[in-house]
Amino acid sequence: MPQLPDLQPGWHEPLGALARDGGVNFAVFSENATRIELCVFDGEGQRELRRYALDGPHDGVWHGFLPGVGPGLVYGLRAHGPYEPAQGHRFNPRKLLLDPYAREIVGRFGWRAEHHGYELGHPDGPRSIDHRDNATQALKARVAPPPRAGERPARPRRAPADVVLYEVHVKGFSKLLPGVPEELRGTYAGLAHPAAIAHFKRLGVTTLSLLPVHYCIDEPHLAERGLHNFWGYNTLGFFCPDPRWAQAAHRQDPTAAAAEFRQMVDALHHAGLEVVLDVVYNHTPEGNEFGPTLSLRGLDNKTYYRLVAGDWGRYENLTGCGNTLHCSHPRVTQFVLDSLRFWVTDLGVDGFRFDLAPVLGRSSQGFDPNAAFFTALRQDPVLAGVHLIAEPWDAAYDGYQVGRFPGRFLEWNDKFRDTVRSYWLGVGASRGEFARRFTASSDVFHHGQRQPMASINFIAVHDGFTLADLTSYSAKHNQANGEDNRDGRDGELCANFGVEGPTDDAAIAAARDRVRRAMLATLLLAQGTPMLCAGDEIGNSQGGNNNAYCQDNETTWLDWACADDRLTGLVAALLALRSQEPLLRHPRWFAAGAGEASIAWYAPSGHEMTPNDWHDAGQRAFGAQLREAGAAAPRLMIVFNPDAEPLPCLLCNGPWQLVLDSSGESAAPLILPGQPLSVPGRSLVVLRHV
Repeated sequence: MPQLPDLQPGWHEPLGALARDGGVNFAVFSENATRIELCVFDGEGQRELRRYALDGPHDGVWHGFLPGVGPGLVYGLRAHGPYEPAQGHRFNPRKLLLDPYAREIVGRFGWRAEHHGYELGHPDGPRSIDHRDNATQALKARVAPPPRAGERPARPRRAPADVVLYEVHVKGFSKLLPGVPEELRGTYAGLAHPAAIAHFKRLGVTTLSLLPVHYCIDEPHLAERGLHNFWGYNTLGFFCPDPRWAQAAHRQDPTAAAAEFRQMVDALHHAGLEVVLDVVYNHTPEGNEFGPTLSLRGLDNKTYYRLVAGDWGRYENLTGCGNTLHCSHPRVTQFVLDSLRFWVTDLGVDGFRFDLAPVLGRSSQGFDPNAAFFTALRQDPVLAGVHLIAEPWDAAYDGYQVGRFPGRFLEWNDKFRDTVRSYWLGVGASRGEFARRFTASSDVFHHGQRQPMASINFIAVHDGFTLADLTSYSAKHNQANGEDNRDGRDGELCANFGVEGPTDDAAIAAARDRVRRAMLATLLLAQGTPMLCAGDEIGNSQGGNNNAYCQDNETTWLDWACADDRLTGLVAALLALRSQEPLLRHPRWFAAGAGEASIAWYAPSGHEMTPNDWHDAGQRAFGAQLREAGAAAPRLMIVFNPDAEPLPCLLCNGPWQLVLDSSGESAAPLILPGQPLSVPGRSLVVLRHV
């Protein structure tokens, strides 16, 4: 590299490093630093070439313009200021810091003592200070080129009532998928390969919800065991696609990895599929007071993190991960919004699922659905039109906030999961509770202007048992995670039907299959927004591991060799039926008034359910008739039989044509008025009025 020029004052916005006007402008926020230095390195990030003091602060922003340089420049930051942990300040200029706005990250992170701002083993613990310089081993930012100009496919922009979510891991989906070339398996390119797209299209899903793809590092306890954070809920680079999921030739080149991600999004858009990202703006890998100093902690610890009131040397742990981002601070709100906007404008995604989302709306008084972050997010001109999904709980004492998110947020509804599992497994859910969940949990979401689609219904997700495992195991089997089976959720609703794990017993296998199929039918025909966990449609198992976050192996890679094509066919048929029948995805709440779309509930004997019926715990089967607005006769009838034995049901308001039987046993007869229908055990049937 030629002799580096002197630094000019530059501009205080936008934050980060931006190639412009024949050079690169740097802008870094720190409210409490006394000096911020820009350190420029050689292309390998091993030799510091020059150090500059940034100008400022300008409204808390330090800035400078370096002429004559451009994309590819490698740099890090050093922050000077008080090292007073008891006052919340942990400045240590001997620690090279990663720019939190880094678009590209170079180097390979390893857990080393010198990455800590304090001296490990010192009697004063995190109140001490470590004087070693970590620059050689620290991750560094690299200035990214501007996005390549050119035509991109139009976004599919699905209407809320049409959305069918498919939660999927980039690598886990295609690592073993036949038809995908070996070099593309487990990559962004693999997820957008025609073989993958063909599967998505066959199913009828509309929107891929990707597990985290932000730049992630492994937790120290995993590194000690030789394991990796496969799920990715440990974000360090909030503007950078994780190179682990790029093709091998692109993993050492962040520019190529980002380009591969863009190409994946474009290919999925071209196929009519949306892309939603699971994002983690609630904590960082810097952990609690015993964690390392990698980026935000060194730049401005007191601003970026929530600290314990009256004991600022400790961190509020509302996430269970050691620290909590201080999202109520205006600059932290800006940081999150800038990151979200980047993923939409530069990388093309269609929305976000926010991990531990109550953190984003927390003030000193607790969760506030009218928090400034939510207001800013919903008014942002770029983000106003994308999907917003909340995981509506965090790890705090008042962390369960299902139904309380504002505006057009959709929310994961664990009440649906637990009730549907209980009903079909025969462990306690009443017909009334099941009916509420099947109709989008009006007791939770029917308030203000919220609509049924706010309820994201699911049976299984990445966290917990797969559908196959919740019907094959009665307890978790997480020994491979190295925590003596202590990790993962205890008491998860599940049943093994007589044998733990795989079995050759035909009766047990048949019972499991029936229940899986009935659960899938319930999920995909219920009101609300359905979310299918990738692999459940092929009967994928994780061997009873209900917390496989650190298993980057056959445990979490979908087992296509053992795929149950009959189950896949059922999912495709269910989603085709949902698409054909607007009443199965009604955008408004069912009402009893004349001229409104409505739902009525019937006992197996053919009469409309009475209060006594709803309270009869001895009878579990029942049916629902769905009627279009203004129609004289109902359009659809759905009958649920969770018992093991077939049940004769009288169907009033007929005649009816059988459309679908989740068990796959029934033919397609015409059922005349007064004629009973034998509903197979552990099954759901759908009929259409003729």
